[in-house]
Amino acid sequence: MMGLPRGRLAVTLDVLTDALVLVGQHGVYCQSSRQPGKPAMDIQLISKSISDAKELISGVMGELKK
Repeated sequence: MMGLPRGRLAVTLDVLTDALVLVGQHGVYCQSSRQPGKPAMDIQLISKSISDAKELISGVMGELKK
């Protein structure tokens, strides 16, 4: 529907979204001892990296759309 390159990027976004959900669920059980109520620092870093990757892919998809 979107063409092969954009379709593959869309699937990649879906996979990253699934990973973000799993990391979020893990963060519920791995709480930071320094910051109660927040996930452990490694979980926060992983979540940020996945979110940044999703933004990058979304930007590429927007450029391909032009």
